Amino acid sequence: MSGQKPSLRGGGSSQSRFQVDVVTEAVATPAAGDASKPAPDESKGRLKVVGFSDPGPLGSAGDIGLPPDVFHEPDTAKSDSVSLHSTGTGHTHISDTHSNTYYMRTFGHNTIDAVPNIEFYRQSLAPFGEKLTRPSLSELHDELDKDPFEDGLANGEEPSAAEEAAAKEAKGGTVKFGWVKGVLIRCMLNIWGVMLFIRMSWIVGQAGIGLTIAIILMATVVTTITGLSTSAIATNGFVRGGGAYYLISRSLGPEFGGSIGLIFAFANAVAVAMYVVGFAETVVEMLNDVDALMTDELNDIRIVGTLTVILLLGISVAGMEWEAKAQIVLLIILLGAIANYFIGTFMPTESKEPKGFFGYKTAIFIENLGPDFRNDETFFSVFAIFFPAATGILAGANISGDLADPQSAIPKGTLLAILITGVTYVAVAISTGSCIVRDATGDHNDTVIDTVNCTDAACTLGYDFSICKEGGCQYGLMNNFQVMSLVSAFGPLISAGIFSATLSSALASLVSAPKVFQALCKDNIYPGLGVFAKGYGKNNEPLRGYVLTFGIGLAFILIAELNIIAPIISNFFLASYALINFSVFHASLANSPGWRPSFKYYNMWVSLAGAILCCVVMFVINWWAALVTLLIVLALYVYVSYKKPDVNWGSSTQALMYNQALIHSLNLTVVEDHVKNFRPQCLVLTGYPNSRPALLQLVYSFTKNVGLMVCGHIKKVSRRPNYKEFFQDHARCQRWLNAKRIKAFYTPVFSDNLRHGTQLLLQAVGLGRLKPNTLVMGFKNNWREGDMRDLEIYINTIHDAFDLHFGVVLLRLPEGLDISHIQGQDELLLSNEKPPASNNNQVVISVSEAKDSDSDSCPSKTTSNQSSPLIIRAAETKGPLSQTEKRLLESSQQFKKKQGKGTIDVWWLFDDGGLTLLIPYLLTNRSKWGDCQIRVFVGGKINRIDHDRRVMATLLNRFRIDFSDIIVLGDINTKPKEDNKRIFKGLIEPYRLKEDDMEQEAAERLKAQEPWRITDNELELYKAKTSRQIRLNELLKEHSSNAKLIVMTMPLARKGTVSSALYMSWLETLSRDVPPMLLVRGNHQSVLTFYS
Repeated sequence: MSGQKPSLRGGGSSQSRFQVDVVTEAVATPAAGDASKPAPDESKGRLKVVGFSDPGPLGSAGDIGLPPDVFHEPDTAKSDSVSLHSTGTGHTHISDTHSNTYYMRTFGHNTIDAVPNIEFYRQSLAPFGEKLTRPSLSELHDELDKDPFEDGLANGEEPSAAEEAAAKEAKGGTVKFGWVKGVLIRCMLNIWGVMLFIRMSWIVGQAGIGLTIAIILMATVVTTITGLSTSAIATNGFVRGGGAYYLISRSLGPEFGGSIGLIFAFANAVAVAMYVVGFAETVVEMLNDVDALMTDELNDIRIVGTLTVILLLGISVAGMEWEAKAQIVLLIILLGAIANYFIGTFMPTESKEPKGFFGYKTAIFIENLGPDFRNDETFFSVFAIFFPAATGILAGANISGDLADPQSAIPKGTLLAILITGVTYVAVAISTGSCIVRDATGDHNDTVIDTVNCTDAACTLGYDFSICKEGGCQYGLMNNFQVMSLVSAFGPLISAGIFSATLSSALASLVSAPKVFQALCKDNIYPGLGVFAKGYGKNNEPLRGYVLTFGIGLAFILIAELNIIAPIISNFFLASYALINFSVFHASLANSPGWRPSFKYYNMWVSLAGAILCCVVMFVINWWAALVTLLIVLALYVYVSYKKPDVNWGSSTQALMYNQALIHSLNLTVVEDHVKNFRPQCLVLTGYPNSRPALLQLVYSFTKNVGLMVCGHIKKVSRRPNYKEFFQDHARCQRWLNAKRIKAFYTPVFSDNLRHGTQLLLQAVGLGRLKPNTLVMGFKNNWREGDMRDLEIYINTIHDAFDLHFGVVLLRLPEGLDISHIQGQDELLLSNEKPPASNNNQVVISVSEAKDSDSDSCPSKTTSNQSSPLIIRAAETKGPLSQTEKRLLESSQQFKKKQGKGTIDVWWLFDDGGLTLLIPYLLTNRSKWGDCQIRVFVGGKINRIDHDRRVMATLLNRFRIDFSDIIVLGDINTKPKEDNKRIFKGLIEPYRLKEDDMEQEAAERLKAQEPWRITDNELELYKAKTSRQIRLNELLKEHSSNAKLIVMTMPLARKGTVSSALYMSWLETLSRDVPPMLLVRGNHQSVLTFYS
């Protein structure tokens, strides 16, 4: 978009009052007066008001003296001829003299507001031109003198580099397939694989016709449910390349998608080996028939298989066009072979009878109806052999990126392919079981001699094959894998069909595996695999993936045993199917508004049943292989979950997480608070999260996995707030917290000062029971150096928290907390991701006197060169850090390290409900603080120290809180040293009102103007309390000078009675020159209980 602002123009053109031009992102807006020169690429641009023009000779309304009730319609474009007319009601209107044609204009032509357009919802560049974006809310809503900012894509859906590259490739004549060529043909070819011709007859021999049909129906049920689920997912939005991986990952998230993506790609690579071995078996048998073996059968299978997979690799590398043409040729051959077989079943000949083929006979049908399992085969082992024949249902979905309309093609093609192939398999099972006996010798002389002992179906047909019971027969369903060639009308055509079926399935798998793997690598789920994401040519072919798939396939080809390979990939495919089905159930359960597939013929419970069925079948086929598969999926899932890839696909996992969070949050609102379930939920005034690391880390230590933590940031504004920067900061800071693995929320607010901003946060932050109950702030170290009005605001913030029944915690470190002024500490996530700026003259604030302003929870990160005199240029701050800054930096990191052996000294002087004791207990449960022991200090009388210690020990034991020692301070009421009293007197001297030295009226006026001033009456009234704070500091230095952390009950000051300066002086005196100190005051509601 051009950077021009809408501006008033006074030219004498004859254009309409509002000129609407079409502008593009990269082209400057044409001048308002040059209406004859349209902006380049107008059809691809975005509407924007670029200026006002003088409405012609009539001038503006003010020029011609229009009455104040003239109606101007700023969003209405006037025609070139504008006139005035009276309505007779006292109102004058500017009207269009061509209004009789106004209704013919396109709706929305006269406003920069955009009508609905599909281009606005694309996540990547449009195939033929620049991406269109709707006008941002700022462009429509902001004042005219303000530069609208670019919103970009909705909800942060910025296209990745891969997506943009893919969109650009779309311009270059890529090959896209329809549902028949892209899905139906591929699925049928893949399902009509090696099993159809060289294993189907063996399965019928083992399981019988009845159980074979049951096996086919079981597999079909699994694939049909999966097909319905696939259709639902595929029609729930635009589908890109990646097949099953894309569907699962975009539905369930990268954890499931990443784990199943590897397995599914590997399963397809192994499937290449299975189909090629099937092809090689057929070739080697043909060579054996003519006594032309090169070595032995096993090695010949390996040799033929290797040569075949090299040929297929060449076809794949040639591109999708050649691969598609090869598939069409193979389909024609395959259909001819299937037709040839069925024709042959009606053409029995005497020469084929000794080999077991008699044509359709009732006796053979009845005999083959039941099972006859041999060689330790079972129903489920036979099912495991057959099931890979059904795994081709995703052949079309796997090339989803090459489909013209995946949403339409995948459901139609996949489900129709399942129906056609299922019917074909059942027909072949019935026909082979009705025509061919299980065993035959192939000898014409084995005719029936003994009619008594011969009871087989062959006996009724004149042949005695009973000798086969002893073994050694080479013909029949059980012994001859090439029986379909025997039955067919023209044998060589069956061989061609076998070649076609196996090669087409192998080719489909060889194409699918790299496509899926490429999509996985593009998403960068697994580091180190990005090398396989690169595509070549106009179709973005994954050539490196082809080579990898070739290597995996070749390794399994060398096994050369089809029955060993089949169960391995069965489990991998079933795991994929289970997750596809589970994806639909999960998405439906999440009830996300984004889950609205156009394919309606699915049911969440049927999908769940399908997922369970897939898992059951996995264990039925091979229990140890199923366990291995699940362990691999689980290991990959855990790995991806741990790595947390930076992707956001709007998965159903996110939707369900939201659903569960919403349900549980609402359920919590009906549960009354109970002391046993109390947990500190802290609103921490950190400013930018990285501004006060010590405060952030210490609070996180006792809230991690225990309570809520919200990082509050009050952004002070003196003029119009910058909401663009506000939202960008919010996203950046939350990302920073996530990157640092700190489980907290970042919540900024605009306000004029700390107190008002904190009031907003205290009242508004939270949801139901998930809302803060404790305010945590940094101690205001620099209170004596700054404006005392800031101190008044700081102390009143504490009072506000108590008024709202919040607990309050103050952290004081001797060196301070705020490191935002130190150069290099303002980075929030990445080195190239600076805090947002409103212009190019941004410099880092570095104000020396503000280095300990820990109460200022909103340090400005950047400011313009003209906005403040307290600026040091970045070039001037590149010197080495001072010793003070080095100590501050070191101190700020002290709570990130593991604390060694030491003590946490708890000075539980007053009962605030137990928060002073609970926080140290929670700290000691953390590994960083695990070596520290709790020492408890309590006040007492000098003559009953033992009694007070026993009472406190009893209470702590009932609270089940471990402690190393209890110290009763019998001398707590002793008067403090005179030196310390003089220091306190010097501390408060500048802030005393000294009303005795002035007129009463003047004193009252000064007190009203400066309410923080300390009155003489106030000092006298709280003399004892002042002495206590001085004395406590002496005791702290005596007993806790070596503690890792001091936690002390914070003294309270009565609101409206104790001035801010006196209260702050108490806190200053109490916490001066001691180790890190937490001043804690609960809201006086019990947070500990000894009842069960």
